[in-house]
Amino acid sequence: MCGIVGLFLKDKALEPQLGALLTKMLITMTDRGPDSAGLAIYSNNSDAKSKIVVQSDTPKIEFEGLEKALSAELDAPVSVKIADTHAILTVPANKLQGARMAIAAVNPSLRIMSRGDALEIYKEVGLPKDVAARFEIDQMSGSHGIGHTRMATESAVTTMGAHPFNTGDDQCLVHNGSLSNHASLRRKLRREDIHIETENDTEVGAAYLTWQMKNGATLGEALQSSLDDLDGFFTFVVGTKDGFGVVRDPIACKPAVMAETDQYVAFGSEYRALVDLPGIETARVWEPEPATVYFWSHTDQPTEEKAA
Repeated sequence: MCGIVGLFLKDKALEPQLGALLTKMLITMTDRGPDSAGLAIYSNNSDAKSKIVVQSDTPKIEFEGLEKALSAELDAPVSVKIADTHAILTVPANKLQGARMAIAAVNPSLRIMSRGDALEIYKEVGLPKDVAARFEIDQMSGSHGIGHTRMATESAVTTMGAHPFNTGDDQCLVHNGSLSNHASLRRKLRREDIHIETENDTEVGAAYLTWQMKNGATLGEALQSSLDDLDGFFTFVVGTKDGFGVVRDPIACKPAVMAETDQYVAFGSEYRALVDLPGIETARVWEPEPATVYFWSHTDQPTEEKAA
């Protein structure tokens, strides 16, 4: 019984409020999952820089000297901004993949939360209000984001088990439900050289989409394929650099509601997550249909694809 929220902003005037709006939405969903929480924030990036967010249980020790060590290992400038147990590493865009190897060489105990040009993921064990406060999410601006509060069913309550899961550059996923074929699919994806860090079924769902897109599928096509290849009950909300997508399994027993105005598109596990959004009283509100892919992008028109 996890809680999911998502907010895609059409109106740039709302971007300074993204973190505050998402935080309030997620806190409303606290009773759907008190174990751990996380938020993914997408912000505009036009300076040819990429970001990796890492986490440590002992940040005062492990973040000390990290900037100097990574710069030397990567042979490129690295800046480090510390946010509680997380650190945002900024590197030249052409050094992103090398930076992941540099982190493993300098300190393999650091956990990578996210990577990409626009994406930052913050997640920890605890209630949404506490996790959001630790990272000052309500002060963050951006173009879109997704969040999750978890009630663990498939794996331990840990930071790495919290959502969102990032398995590809600027791609992340949150999930309500349970995938019954995640063990066999995990083995298959690892054989295909897709990195999977945890035993969480949601990470397998995220990695499956990464694998599909690595082989040439669009996100919409990957989500469509998931309806055939993933067994179980699931509602996915997926973030990408340009937008976000939603899909529910063919039975669609997990709750979901969406709202759209001229300013935004919003997703919540329940309507109460949306009630404080600006203009919600005049929004088009609907329940996303089973086996139907919805996707909004800042560069393309919104899409809706129903399974045959």
